[in-house]
Amino acid sequence: MKTYRPYSPEQSFLLPPSPREWLPEGHLAYFVLDLLVELDLGEIEKAIQSKDPRGERPYSPRMMTALLLYGYAVGVFSSRKIETATFDDVAFRVLAAGEHPHFTSINEFRARHRMALAKLFDQILKECMSAGLVKLGHVAIDGTKMKANASKHKAMSYERMNKEEQRIKAEIEHYFELAEKIDAEEDALYGAGQQAQDLPAELRRREDRLAKIREVRAALKKETEKARALELQQLANDLRTKAADPSASLKKQGEFETLAARHDQQAAELDDDDDDSPPPPVDDLPRNKPPKRPDGTPKPKAQRNFTDPDSRIMMRDGAFVQAYNAQVAVDEDHQIIVAAALSNQSTDVEYFEPMLRRVVENCNAVPERTTADSGYFSSESLRAAEAIGTEPFISPGGHARDGSPDELPSWHQTADRMRMRTLLETERGHAAYARRKATVEPVIGQIRTRGIRQMSFRGLLKNRLEWVFICATHNLLKLWRSRRSTALAAAPA
Repeated sequence: MKTYRPYSPEQSFLLPPSPREWLPEGHLAYFVLDLLVELDLGEIEKAIQSKDPRGERPYSPRMMTALLLYGYAVGVFSSRKIETATFDDVAFRVLAAGEHPHFTSINEFRARHRMALAKLFDQILKECMSAGLVKLGHVAIDGTKMKANASKHKAMSYERMNKEEQRIKAEIEHYFELAEKIDAEEDALYGAGQQAQDLPAELRRREDRLAKIREVRAALKKETEKARALELQQLANDLRTKAADPSASLKKQGEFETLAARHDQQAAELDDDDDDSPPPPVDDLPRNKPPKRPDGTPKPKAQRNFTDPDSRIMMRDGAFVQAYNAQVAVDEDHQIIVAAALSNQSTDVEYFEPMLRRVVENCNAVPERTTADSGYFSSESLRAAEAIGTEPFISPGGHARDGSPDELPSWHQTADRMRMRTLLETERGHAAYARRKATVEPVIGQIRTRGIRQMSFRGLLKNRLEWVFICATHNLLKLWRSRRSTALAAAPA
């Protein structure tokens, strides 16, 4: 009879096993541990050491960062699932070194240090550059709509908010009339002076919803008023510049100054904000602005989401979703993400220049060629690329599915559009643009394959930092695979 290999699951180890023997050599978990020795976690350390030293000792920042990096890399984002994995998953057990942090500790660490975690993108990118994975011969820019942590059914237009307010007010008045009628009938039966009962649950729900609608509507109105105030202030500054022009007549200068003063007054009236809320962060990324009237009030179709007011309704895969626009710039050589950003502007055209500048800042070099689809085409995009020093290959659009040019109106046939179309029809231009499909589109697919199809948080800043962290874990995987391939090639047969 055949004999079996020894199997004694109840047998204790005679010697303590080494965690380095639990997983195959070159496993991603070991790579994460080794990489974190090279990465600088000083900002996280400083924040932890600044707290009161009394109380329970905190977990090692290296361990917590390793759990998050590995978790996002393998598609485990939930803090509860990460905690469970420290019991059930060998790789997570190795990273946690026998510890089992509670999911609230993991979530608090991620929330408290999200800015420092996002900055790991720059450090991992530099590791990729040191490994020779970034060439900057061709960089492709593209975006994807990432679903927000909010339902599109929780969004409401300014016009509907006003209608809903009137409808709910009428329902509340009806409930009060009904309650008074019931009270009168009960007084007739049982006598007056009974103790008042709590509001019915239906009435409480309606009053809460009415308060929420009023709060969101006021926030939407304040946002459009501030946007209009900024526009008026810019107009006033432009008029003062014209008034300072010595070639303008005294009459014109006086008219410019008068009109500028009027714009200043209107801006001050619209932006008469007495609250202490911090201003929104200022950066070069485009941001969606709800449509507004000249007086600063929202137009009827202006929308705002009750759950995540920063998110916007966008089109993805032929359907409307509550989402953010996540952008990546990818180097062709090894599909390394060299720049990442996220905002709530649905259209892509305004992202081209900010993304290109991030590539130059992150890599301290200018790519030879930059490609993007027709959503990024504009004369401003072409001029920005040429000013930075890269050769742009941006589809001008206006092509049918069979590749033949559509009949475009004469106003659409700009010189820049025709120039770019002529370039892309050359053999060199066609070959350069064709590489885009093998550069940036697979990267977006690889991120989605990890299960990353929507953002975890609510609010523009939080989701922006999470997206950069997600892109950092993409580069981490590319770096790991490259080093593993190099090690296998160097190993003796």
